[in-house]
Amino acid sequence: MKNPMLEAVSLVLEKLLLISNFKLFSSGAPGEDKARNTFYEINSFLRGDVLEVPRTHLTHYGIYLGDNRVAHMMPDILLALTDDKELTQKVVSNKRLILGVIGRVASIRVDTVEDFAYGADILVNHLDRSLKKKALLNEEVARRAEKLLGMTPYSLLWNNCEHFVTYCRFGTAISPQADKDISKCTVKECGNAVPLPAMPESCPVIAAEVIRVSIQRS
Repeated sequence: MKNPMLEAVSLVLEKLLLISNFKLFSSGAPGEDKARNTFYEINSFLRGDVLEVPRTHLTHYGIYLGDNRVAHMMPDILLALTDDKELTQKVVSNKRLILGVIGRVASIRVDTVEDFAYGADILVNHLDRSLKKKALLNEEVARRAEKLLGMTPYSLLWNNCEHFVTYCRFGTAISPQADKDISKCTVKECGNAVPLPAMPESCPVIAAEVIRVSIQRS
């Protein structure tokens, strides 16, 4: 049974995090409507590697599938508005991304390394060291990512790009990045501080038993 109070607290926390990090979507985020010419050593990437793109306010993650293809989770409001694949398959613009975060709609999509990184430096399997977890075999990692391709609910707290890659890479969906942002939420910034609620049922996170949620389109 859903707990309205926990869901309300979760929604408030997500909106506060979105507002506090608003610049992260307007500066250097993937999907700007302009091209960047950056050369990447694609031959150095292995299928199943976690590609990490550090930015000023966040880090974006994806799983390398080989052949210059990266699976990554991207919020995109167009997914809730149209079935036109020619539109939704285009690189996600910042406006689409921001509205997708607000609307909690995203997809695990495949883009080129260049479109995924968008001119930023790429770290490879950095999470293996920072989380100190044993990774699954690379082929298993890639297959997990491929099975999850398609639409998915989005949540800054419960189901973001880091949850996606940690599930694929380690078998457990976690997001230290989200946890760190939440810990910065002080009484001054968020009003009366409250304990972080458990994951709302309406915002399923990627887990060992993946629940695919279909979004009704008008």
